[in-house]
Amino acid sequence: VIYPPHSKLTDKEKTNICYLSFPDSNSGCLGDTQFCFRFRRSPGRKVSLCCFLDQLDRDLPVYLKKDPAYYYGYVYFRQVRDKSLKRGYFQKSLVLISKLPYVHLFRTMLRQIAPEYFEKSEAFLEAVCSDVDRWPPPIPGKILHLPVMGIIMKLRIPTYRDKPGTTPIVQNMHQADAQVSMALPTVHEVDLFRCFCPVFFHIQMLWELVLLGEPLVVMAPSPSESSETVLALVSCISPLKYCSDFRPYFTIHDSEFKEYTTRTQAPPSVILGVTNPFFAKTLQHWPHIIRIGDIKLPGEVPKQVKVKKLKNLKTLDSKPGVYTSYKPYLNKDEEIIKQLQKGVQQKRPTEAQSVILRRYFLELTESFIIPLERYVASLMPLQKCISPWKSPPQLRQFSQDDFMKTLEKAGPQLTSGLKGDWIGLYRHFLKSPNFDGWFRSRQKEMTQKLEALHLEALCNENLVFWSQKHTEVETVDLVLKLKNKLLQADREQLPVKTDTLKKLQTHINDIILALPDDLQDILLKTGTT
Repeated sequence: VIYPPHSKLTDKEKTNICYLSFPDSNSGCLGDTQFCFRFRRSPGRKVSLCCFLDQLDRDLPVYLKKDPAYYYGYVYFRQVRDKSLKRGYFQKSLVLISKLPYVHLFRTMLRQIAPEYFEKSEAFLEAVCSDVDRWPPPIPGKILHLPVMGIIMKLRIPTYRDKPGTTPIVQNMHQADAQVSMALPTVHEVDLFRCFCPVFFHIQMLWELVLLGEPLVVMAPSPSESSETVLALVSCISPLKYCSDFRPYFTIHDSEFKEYTTRTQAPPSVILGVTNPFFAKTLQHWPHIIRIGDIKLPGEVPKQVKVKKLKNLKTLDSKPGVYTSYKPYLNKDEEIIKQLQKGVQQKRPTEAQSVILRRYFLELTESFIIPLERYVASLMPLQKCISPWKSPPQLRQFSQDDFMKTLEKAGPQLTSGLKGDWIGLYRHFLKSPNFDGWFRSRQKEMTQKLEALHLEALCNENLVFWSQKHTEVETVDLVLKLKNKLLQADREQLPVKTDTLKKLQTHINDIILALPDDLQDILLKTGTT
């Protein structure tokens, strides 16, 4: 059953969704289980005109921007004994498909509606859909109130302007808020400490592997553990965006199964979460494998677990741990391990442990990325090089050697006490998909900034005076170029003040009015070439 009924999914997408919506039979998930998956949209599909969502996308932090090539599936699965059914079990999944990576929000929502849906029927889904129709647009930075079946979820979607590592608290209900039943502390974060607990001593090495876009597979007993762990790994390099593919839950029926498990080429840059024992054999040639048992919160301090050799991983029954021959570039930070162990001994709440861990990862990532940010900013041409009568200047080329030279005086040692082979880590990172994605987005931002500065330079010129000294042909050419500039500013949402755009429009109108009537008519009707 699909709701709303007019939603269009290709047969391939439906097949993928069906296989991904149920745990593997070996997982033995009795009762209720929640997990999430991510799958590729079918090629050749018309991309719906989501101009509105694209507009909202611009205000999101880079790691929350939607990826047009993928959908997320959020699952609530129930399996209970039922003698009246032929198979002896009631097995059903309710799945919410979205382009948005708001794991915590959709998980909370499914927890509210799925149990009731299993008791009732399709008519209930219709009622849920009409509630969702009343939701305001997902505008970042605003406090949103989302009604769903008699309760109201109150939440805030982060913006790129938020200081990394801070979550503006959505206050719980006051008297005036009597109908608000639930304030969500986050829309997208997972319980980081709980997820990393089984591989507690290797968090720093895992951070390096994710940062470098290395092929990683998480072998777990159930889809809820595999999906949570994959999402935790992807988020550990925040505020950097993880630019490769990741699959929180991946099955042997997946349409990319052959592509990702082939032995004819090196494993791709991807993080897979799997539960089927078959993968222990199929993926044993992968360089880094994380094996986790049931995720339980430790009542005592986790035991030190050595990194294991890959050849020791033969089956899915192998002991939990990290199987790899990777040698980390940075020395181990014993401080964070001690701090979290102390938290376990003092029975510190897991939320507080996650906050400590998230801050640790954030500081590590920022120490790593600040020298790159600083060097890339130096590639921007000086403002005095921007002339209104020439095309905007180009950014200077990124040079690995020049960047490496800056590290001696302005490297990560300014903000991090960690010793180790930082240079080696940077060299490796510069070849990774994460660097490529990060650099492309910085390049785009800086090019747009140059275009915006060029527009401002044009606005500060006396364009009417210029047009009086030039031929009609040159003046018409200038008008068309300026109109194109205005369209570009709107289309690409250039970082230009509204006043600048108004001023430029006034310049255009003044130039046109100074021309002969026949040209005026043509130019006023012409949008752009």
